[in-house]
Amino acid sequence: MFRCRVNLSTMIFLVILQGAAVVLFYGWYIQLSPCVPAPSNGKVHVLLLSSWRSGSSFMGQVFSQHPSVFYLMEPAWHVWSKLQKSTARVLRMAVRDLFRNIFQCDFSALEPYMPDNHKVSDLFMWSQSRALCSPPACPLTPRGQFSNSSQCAISCDTGGLKEVEEACGTYSHVVLKEVRFFDLESLYPLLQDPSLDLRIIHLVRDPRAVLKSREEAAKGLMMDSAMVLDQRFLPVEDVQYQVMQELCQSHERIHKRAFQTPPPFLKGRYKRVRYEDMALNPLEEITAMYDFVGLESNSQLEEWIYRVTHGKGKGTRKDAFKIISRNAADVAQAWRTILSHNKVARVQSVCKGAMSLLGYRTVNSEKEQLRLDLDLLMPLEPYQFSWLPDKTERPSNG
Repeated sequence: MFRCRVNLSTMIFLVILQGAAVVLFYGWYIQLSPCVPAPSNGKVHVLLLSSWRSGSSFMGQVFSQHPSVFYLMEPAWHVWSKLQKSTARVLRMAVRDLFRNIFQCDFSALEPYMPDNHKVSDLFMWSQSRALCSPPACPLTPRGQFSNSSQCAISCDTGGLKEVEEACGTYSHVVLKEVRFFDLESLYPLLQDPSLDLRIIHLVRDPRAVLKSREEAAKGLMMDSAMVLDQRFLPVEDVQYQVMQELCQSHERIHKRAFQTPPPFLKGRYKRVRYEDMALNPLEEITAMYDFVGLESNSQLEEWIYRVTHGKGKGTRKDAFKIISRNAADVAQAWRTILSHNKVARVQSVCKGAMSLLGYRTVNSEKEQLRLDLDLLMPLEPYQFSWLPDKTERPSNG
C-alpha cells in the first residue's frame, strides 16, 4: 500500500497556510457581504444628511442633547472655508475622508483646516454640542443634563482637540450633521468601511419653505451658494433659484439611489425623514429615529422635545441660525403667507421632480397658496429596502 509521509515542518507550513487563507477569505467576506455587521468596537456612527435651512440644526439638537451621543455640527464647514475658491464637487472626497477620521474620534485630520494654536472654540458651532460642554471636555454640564450653548461658549472654550478626542471616545454614538454631501455614492466607502457602523438619516423639507428660510439668511449663505454653483457668475435675482435647483436635484438623486437602485450594503443603513412629518408628530418621528440608530428615549428628552416644538416663537431674521422654542407646525406653513406666489411658482418649477418624489403638492394660484386648510403634504409609503441580487448570487431558500 502506498503511504504519504509528511514531515513536521511541512505540516506546520500547511497549517499556517490554511490559517492565512481563512483570514484572507474572512476579510473578503466582510467587505462583500451586506449581511455581516461591521466590527466597529460597539460604536454607532450616524450622519444627519440634509441641506441648508431644512431643519437640520433642530434635528442635530435632538441627537446632541441625548446623553449617549457625541455630536458635531457640519465639520465640512472647515474644509469649505479654507478652500472657498473651490467647488462642492472638487471637495467632496476631502470631506468624506475627514468624516471617516472624525467618526473614529481622530481630529488630527481637521488640523490643516484650523488656525494655528487652535482650541475647541475654533470648531464650527462647537457650543451646540452638549458633549463638548460636559465632562470630560468641560465640567460645566453634567452628562445627564441639557446644555446651554451661551453658557458653554463662555465657560468651555479653552480646551484643545485632544480633549475633544478624549470626550468622543467615551460615547456609544458619534453623530455628525452635514449639509455638504450631494449624493450617496460619495459615502459608499464609509458604508463599506469595516471600522464604521454608519447609519444615514436623510432630512428633506418642502423647497418653498427652504426658499423662504434661505432668503432670511442670504448673507450667511453666500460662500456656500457660490461653491454649490461651481463659482459661476449669475445675476443676483437668479442665485437662490439656481441653488434651489441644485439642492432639489441632489435630494432627487439620493432618493432614487436609495429607493430604486440601492446597493446591498445600504440595507438597514438609510432612513428618510420629512421635516413636516417631524413638525406635526415630533415625538413619534424622533422616537423612530432613535430606534433606527439604537438609542433609547426618556421622559426628560420627550419633555424637552415637546417644549421646543410647541413654543410661541415664530422666528425672525435674527433667529435664522438659532434653535429657539417655536410652534413647529406653524413654522412649516409660514412660507404660504410670506412668499409671493411668483416666487412660489418659480421654485416649484425648478424643484418639480423632487417635490413629486418627496410628496409635496404644488399650488397653482395665490388662492390655493393661502388656503391653509388645503393639505399640501402627501402621505409616503414607508421605506422598503429592495434590491436585485447579482446574477452570481444564489437565491435564498428562506
